Amino acid sequence: MGFTVGVDVGGTFTDFVLAETGAGYRRQHKTSSVPSDPAAGILTGLREIAELEGLTSEEFFGRIDLIVHGTTVATNTVLTESGARTGLLTTEGVRDILEMRRGIRSRQHLYNNKYSAPPPLVSRDRRLGVPERIDASGEVVAELDEDALRRAVQQLVDDGAQALAVCFMHSYKNPKHEARAREIIEEVAPKLFLSVSSEVLPQVRLYPRVSTTVMNAYLGPIVERYMAEIISRLEAGGFAGTLMVMQSNGGITQPANVAHLPATITMSGPAAGPVAAHEFVRRQGWDNCTVVDMGGTSFDASLVLGGEVQITREGEINRHVIALPTTHVHTIGSGGGSIAWIDQGDMLQVGPRSAGAVPGPAAYDQGGTEPTVTDANIVLGYLDPDYFLGGRKQLRADYSEEAVRSRIAEPLGISVLEAAAGVYELVNLQMGAGTKNVSVERGYDPREFPMVVAGGAGPIHAGMIAHELEIPVVIIPRLSSVLCASGMLVADLRHDFVRGFAGRLSEIDVAHAAGLVDEMVREGEVLLADEGVSEADRSYVVSADVRYPGQHHEVTVNFDVDDIDAAHPERISRIAELFHASHEKLYGFAQPDEDVELMSLRVAAVGAGGGISLDLTSDVAGENPEPKSTRAAYLHSERKKVEVPVYEGSSLSPSKRVSGPAIIEEPTTTIFVPEYFDIELHPSGSYLMVAKDFDRENLPQEGRA
Repeated sequence: MGFTVGVDVGGTFTDFVLAETGAGYRRQHKTSSVPSDPAAGILTGLREIAELEGLTSEEFFGRIDLIVHGTTVATNTVLTESGARTGLLTTEGVRDILEMRRGIRSRQHLYNNKYSAPPPLVSRDRRLGVPERIDASGEVVAELDEDALRRAVQQLVDDGAQALAVCFMHSYKNPKHEARAREIIEEVAPKLFLSVSSEVLPQVRLYPRVSTTVMNAYLGPIVERYMAEIISRLEAGGFAGTLMVMQSNGGITQPANVAHLPATITMSGPAAGPVAAHEFVRRQGWDNCTVVDMGGTSFDASLVLGGEVQITREGEINRHVIALPTTHVHTIGSGGGSIAWIDQGDMLQVGPRSAGAVPGPAAYDQGGTEPTVTDANIVLGYLDPDYFLGGRKQLRADYSEEAVRSRIAEPLGISVLEAAAGVYELVNLQMGAGTKNVSVERGYDPREFPMVVAGGAGPIHAGMIAHELEIPVVIIPRLSSVLCASGMLVADLRHDFVRGFAGRLSEIDVAHAAGLVDEMVREGEVLLADEGVSEADRSYVVSADVRYPGQHHEVTVNFDVDDIDAAHPERISRIAELFHASHEKLYGFAQPDEDVELMSLRVAAVGAGGGISLDLTSDVAGENPEPKSTRAAYLHSERKKVEVPVYEGSSLSPSKRVSGPAIIEEPTTTIFVPEYFDIELHPSGSYLMVAKDFDRENLPQEGRA
């Protein structure tokens, strides 16, 4: 029997899901992360799983066929500003584009006249202009000055550059000069990590293209080194299988592709959450869901619509723009390890600073003295200090109480219970606002979708977040605490391609557009074939970035590849129809008689996943469940602690309803069922928490337990 393992390295814990290759789920596991050496946490966790399986490490490693790895290495590198010393070569006269950005403040800071943008990833002395010029139509206006290029490269090498980004104006239209620059740089400085914009992001708009290309270079040596390190350590342990890496776009790929385009893994871990969430909700008859993931250091919110994980074409990491396809995940600094503190105005705040894995919450007894959300949950009675991680880790409730008392309660002149309740309610409000960011702000009503809960801390807070947002249905998979790791086991392989292609739809050269699409499809075929994906398991999603003339932003619409056909040019009008419908959905109006403008063409090459089943269908039969104990827990409606029943998750039978308030304990998570909800174990294996005033006839047929 061979094994497949999903691994998600988080800020506090490293999560694992073990499956039998080609079959189904076997077990989940968590171990503490090692922020200074993420690979060490992975190796430790794999050895612990080997012991649980009754195998030696060598036996277990030798039977692993596939590891799919989600990593925070790229994200943390940008957040901590610890990337490679990078140089930028660009068209003479525009080297300050990184400083100028778009010339306006970002939307979040539009009216903040005190806002200062972060320093560019490349300082001005390492941004050099090179004489050359290609115009917007792709015509060469001034040839590349190769001697000047050689001098610039040598200057950066002498300055200690470890990586180099090349981004010339309008290279998306004609990459001739960038291609020649690559040849020269590889000749002059073959050891530099090289990032070329026409390979990384060949699309219109200079600043996003420069920013993304620079970030790719900035991350290159660090990600390359990490990939080599993790592969080396796994092989030393006896691993002879395949390692794949989770990308920001929700798909997986080979480490070699990540090493070439490291900017594709800036949201590596969180991208797998929505992938797994859809696997669980579709078994209950839903195509849409809101996904919330509360880990140790952060809270992520995302959407699945029509069975599709939502992808955004541009985002920010530490306020630096990255314009590669990324799963649309909104992240805030609210997690189990988020620190509660009092600001200068004597107002309670929670996060974004986190205690992380080390020293961790005060209850961890690792030197932490500041109160965290986890400490508040212990004081409120939601967490059993003797049953954390199924009893593998003992928590110090007295340390939690002391931290809340000294840092929050006494400064505010309130009781410890009131202080802990304040922390709990404030972090719930913050997470509710984060959830609205991906739903209400995009034109969707979160009350119409079930909320899928992920993260070890998520199920303690999910009920009250749902109550605040009036979401009547909450789904908590039994793999909730390792949802992202489980998503990696069912993710498809995916590669995204883009070509800049600007023009009015009524005037474009359909044959040229079709040629660009065919070119991207062929590139995808090569990569998928190299990854062992059979032709029958390959598919291609074609899309375009479209806008009304004069608009600044585009809407991306998917369409059938046959809609761009030189033999049937009339079919291209289908793109306009799809755009008008999407625009009305997003913004409340459309102008169907108006011509539309294409800005880019895109292709996503997708290879079907490995067939791992996450089916956790429960076949436990029994009478109405009996609680194993009771515990005093804080209730929102009572404003005090009340004795509530505590159930062992493994004892619950499908469709046997438990009325809140209640607590359900699983080995890797605890579910708090507020007084406003009932909960039951759905036959599909996930917990179904439903508001007491919700008409269950409105559930899909499959969702009615």
